[in-house]
Amino acid sequence: MQFVVHGRNQGKFVFKITARTVLELGAELISSDIIAFYELIKNAYDARSRTGADVHFNIVLRRNTYLRIRKNAELAKQQPGRAEALANLHQDLKRSLETSAGPERIARFMEAMDPATTLENFIKHLDDAYRKHNTIVVADTGTGMSVEELSANYLTIGTPSRKKAVDKAVESQDEKPPFLGEKGIGRLSAMRLGETLTVQTAREEDEWLNRLDVDWRDFNDIDAMIEDIDVEPYVSDVAKPAPDWAGTTLRIGDISEDWTEKRVQEMAEYDFARLTDPFQDPKGRPRIALHWNGARIAIPWMSKQLLDAAHASFRGEYLITDNGPELVVHLEARNLGYPHPVEKDTSRLTLPDLQGLLGPSHSLPLSALESLGRFEFEAYWYNRRYLTGIDTIGNQKVVRDLQRKWSGIMLFRDGFRVFPYGDDEDDWLGLDRRALGRSGYVLNKAQFVGRVGISRAVNPGLLDQTNREGLRASPEQGVFIAVLQHVVRDMLWDFFREIDSKYKKNPVNLGDVKAEINTLEARARSALSRVKRLVPKSEAEVVDELNHAFVEFKELAARAQERAEQVENDSKQMLQMAGVGLMVEVIAHELARASEAALDALDGLRGKDLPQEVKARLETLRAEMKSVSKRLRVLDQMSVSGRQRSEVFDLVALLEDMRDGHAAQFVRHNITLELDVPNRPVRVKLVKGMVVQILENLVSNSIYWLQMRASREPSFSPTIRISLDTNPLEITYHDNGQGIAPDHQEKVFRPFWSLKEKSKRRGLGLFIARENATYLDAKLSLADTADPRTGRLSTFILELPDGSLVK
Repeated sequence: MQFVVHGRNQGKFVFKITARTVLELGAELISSDIIAFYELIKNAYDARSRTGADVHFNIVLRRNTYLRIRKNAELAKQQPGRAEALANLHQDLKRSLETSAGPERIARFMEAMDPATTLENFIKHLDDAYRKHNTIVVADTGTGMSVEELSANYLTIGTPSRKKAVDKAVESQDEKPPFLGEKGIGRLSAMRLGETLTVQTAREEDEWLNRLDVDWRDFNDIDAMIEDIDVEPYVSDVAKPAPDWAGTTLRIGDISEDWTEKRVQEMAEYDFARLTDPFQDPKGRPRIALHWNGARIAIPWMSKQLLDAAHASFRGEYLITDNGPELVVHLEARNLGYPHPVEKDTSRLTLPDLQGLLGPSHSLPLSALESLGRFEFEAYWYNRRYLTGIDTIGNQKVVRDLQRKWSGIMLFRDGFRVFPYGDDEDDWLGLDRRALGRSGYVLNKAQFVGRVGISRAVNPGLLDQTNREGLRASPEQGVFIAVLQHVVRDMLWDFFREIDSKYKKNPVNLGDVKAEINTLEARARSALSRVKRLVPKSEAEVVDELNHAFVEFKELAARAQERAEQVENDSKQMLQMAGVGLMVEVIAHELARASEAALDALDGLRGKDLPQEVKARLETLRAEMKSVSKRLRVLDQMSVSGRQRSEVFDLVALLEDMRDGHAAQFVRHNITLELDVPNRPVRVKLVKGMVVQILENLVSNSIYWLQMRASREPSFSPTIRISLDTNPLEITYHDNGQGIAPDHQEKVFRPFWSLKEKSKRRGLGLFIARENATYLDAKLSLADTADPRTGRLSTFILELPDGSLVK
């Protein structure tokens, strides 16, 4: 066997492969027993087997017992009393044979040992009997193979024929590909299970069985090249079982591991039960039959009663429509541990929403949203504390054990398992990592029983790694994981929290905000410390501005924290302090970013004259620090203890202060702010801090979505337009970002509901803004006038009470 590579204008170069490379290849690619069976069973289905695949474990003598008796025979050769030792070995062997093998097979095994009249030939006959009478047989009734096909296909590792057929199906977007396998490495699976392989196969038109014998130990010769190994298929003198029979039988001998009935039953309960999609109707599920010494071992299917007992669930599909990709998710909550009716919700995300999940700085290309292809999913969530007995299953312990056995969200391609997704040790969606960092509902992998279904033809970018240890890294794989993580870790979690807010009235948890502020503060402090050491004395004013902003921030954060502790038991005020926390977090981010930007400009310039571009950057930084300080002074009104008192102030001046406070940020993001206000003061009597908070949240959201669109569309010009009218008294806020889907017109105001990328996702801003508006007897809404180009909504209206206007 040779691999040929043609060099440019240099003739051809021939690479020779050593025989042991095949053994190394098999060990790397077939990493477990269940993977080996998986590949062999897939081959049966690719051969169009009418009866699926039958796997027979024919075990007369366990491998561990064989090794023990063989070792005892080796020791007996070195000791006196050889005749007595030989008799004892025969007796020990006879007692150790598997009774489940049946009297006939036991008798044949013992007959094979009859010629063993010395200790030396006892070992030889024991080896031969073990190899011959202990086998794993995988049989199918597929199309079978001719001698020519055995040689051209079965003996060719990396067969191209199936790959070409699958590629053709991918190109035509066939719903079901012609083959499950395409790499041509399935035959190496037999190597994992045993040292010898006998293939007996025939097509319907053949009269005799075609045969191939392989002894993998021949490949161990360190000096042998692959072409030195004599492996030749031939037509045997054994007739087919029936004239019209077609199929293939693989007989694996000299078994490598210790197989027991208990082990096979355990694999049936877990591994084989998950090998094909257990959520399918059992009648339509691919047939796999396990046999232990002739007795059938049942492979369980998914219990519908267990699924019906789930406390919550989600299901949906990712579609590719004429308008682009679309994610549809149906959520249902039946029992969250307190009284509530069954709650259902449906969310539909289209291209702009899905783009938002990837974020403005995401490395994944937008094209992957479409090239990913269609897939479907469903999962059931259980709070194990509330699981009870089910009449058709058993008592509470039995139900809990059953849920634990099926736990995990598994991945199936064309009805067959993609490993290792859904295994106990696998956390492919990062559920456990997220659960450890969250309070409230714990959505870890052990609480879910679920599946995701993909197809080789429809999802060509989702390919297995060659060793079957997960999907290969690709843009489509990145989007696939991101979408599913959003469904499980965010949409379901937010759905639960929304139900909580309706029926439990829980106060908002500030833990995440506090932790983020502390992290950002530490970053700013570290950067500021290094800036002080690097900046020249001539530019000390910049350090003063940074230091002043940092001191102001520390004071504001301390006052906000003190205020939060004062209102800890007041859910209404706690909610308002959550808004303060979010705004302080935004400022902390700006402070950290500005400090680190200064550090980037100065790092490595110690003792050097500052280039003109660095001086210009320091001037920009000085302006930013003044802007941050101004925003801190505006936000400070939200944190003092008297922040809920109404006061008379000028709305026009407030909007102008906000404009100035964000000026440097808007310049940095190339955002144009159009402020349309009367050329006279508009005096109102309201809680000023709450008005600031509403507007700050709107601006914060806009910056994210405008930045996201600008990162994807180089010619885009981000714009925010704020107008103030006095008859009626209202502020209209509009940006030219991607807008919001009409389906989400009210959802955007839910607590924790967000479509931002996960690192920026809080989902509290608009919720707090509306709560503040309600407190002011005002109304914050998303106008239902859709953009004629996109059909999406992009204008917020803050209707202030007429009585607040001071004449």
